Amino acid sequence: MSTEETSRFVRLRVELVLEVHDEDEVTKAALRRLAADTELPPEERAHAENAVTEDTAEALAYLVDPFDLVSEVPGVELQQASWSSERIEYDPDSPDWELDEEDGGDDEEEGGIG
Repeated sequence: MSTEETSRFVRLRVELVLEVHDEDEVTKAALRRLAADTELPPEERAHAENAVTEDTAEALAYLVDPFDLVSEVPGVELQQASWSSERIEYDPDSPDWELDEEDGGDDEEEGGIG
């Protein structure tokens, strides 16, 4: 495929599993970020404050911004992003938590996909 036929857009998939050691600190950090957001309308601010106060996963979703992940990368501009958070049961020794091999081309068969 020539350079002219190659898309300039790249989908970067990232999955993170975080262990929260101090839920209060996460909540406080999210509330500080909300307080610093001068462009947030009062109604949206109240809704966001309730969400981050009631659920640590929501607080993390508010704190982890995809734009922050790529804003310093030269030569790229974030076009679209979506993300979510949820509480999960996590067992690092379980085969269910192995890194996804589907992007490995020939490794697909070895990765147990199918």
